[in-house]
Amino acid sequence: MFNPLDITGDSRVTIAGREISALSREKTIVLALIIQLFIAAFSSFLVVGLTSLYDPGSAGGEIEVGVSGDQQDKLLDAIAQSDSVSATVYESRAAALEAFENRAVNAALTARSKQTEQGNRIAVDAAVPAESLETTLIVVTLRDLLSDLEDSERSVRTEYLEFSPVEIADDPAGTGSDFTQYFSFTYTILLPLLLFLPPFISGSVVVDSVTEEIERGTLELLRVAPISLTDIVDGKAFAMILLAPLQALLWIALLQFNDIPISYIPLLALLVLATATITTAIGLLLGLLTGTRQKAQLLYSMIVLLLFGGAAALPEHPATTAALLAVDSPTVTTFAHVAGYTLVAIAGYAVIRWYVGRLDPESL
Repeated sequence: MFNPLDITGDSRVTIAGREISALSREKTIVLALIIQLFIAAFSSFLVVGLTSLYDPGSAGGEIEVGVSGDQQDKLLDAIAQSDSVSATVYESRAAALEAFENRAVNAALTARSKQTEQGNRIAVDAAVPAESLETTLIVVTLRDLLSDLEDSERSVRTEYLEFSPVEIADDPAGTGSDFTQYFSFTYTILLPLLLFLPPFISGSVVVDSVTEEIERGTLELLRVAPISLTDIVDGKAFAMILLAPLQALLWIALLQFNDIPISYIPLLALLVLATATITTAIGLLLGLLTGTRQKAQLLYSMIVLLLFGGAAALPEHPATTAALLAVDSPTVTTFAHVAGYTLVAIAGYAVIRWYVGRLDPESL
């Protein structure tokens, strides 16, 4: 039978085309792809709403704080620049805490001088509600307020530093304080989600494909043709390995269409390709070893989650590597990680092919 995806006459390409065609019948996979497509296509709209979940402080709402202490003027100056905090001044910390206990204010802040070996510092003691629905919003809002106070003090004390601080780039979109949280959410949450989901899905699809052939006995039918077990495995793997970076490139194109700039696109595609190769190799090995879909899928999910979580022990997590490449801020470590993932992917797949070559097909 003629396969339009096979233009080379290679049996592995025929099998790869068969696997891609079969994806349309997998409703779960199709739904996952549609969701990713929707996220990438409407990212500029979704990022605004999702940022409210990622950073509750972006949801707005003003809180009232009681302020006291000998450095309260510095704190009041920072509050004056905030749209989400208003202040009531108290003569002492005890008075501010009493107002807090009586629910006259949402939180109590005491700004005081503190002598350290490095010189005079400003210490801020905060009292906030414990375990209430408003606690998260108050904590996030106060965190942003104190960060603004810290930035202000750093600017004032710059002339006393023995080194030159790194200047922060201006907000190109003129979005003000919201720029940082949108930037952070887009490149540290949204982009890694879109880049690493396709490789994870590829490995899961390979697990289903291999175990389904074994359980239904159709693997023997494939072997009736003059092709080896290695060719069959290659065809199944290549389809899923190559599909992941193609998806990633499409998601990147849609992000750029939504005015989200992405740098180092070839290296990002290579990172996705390497990740897809690793996950696919894991899926192939588990499918061949277990021969049953449920057991293989459970093991695959556990192993992939452990590996992705364990990557936090590396100098850079894969998500961090992707973010640094995307924002055009890679380091030598970033490039080394991409090279390392690529070498691991090549070695891992070579081991799988060696194992398949020594495997007795009759044992499956």
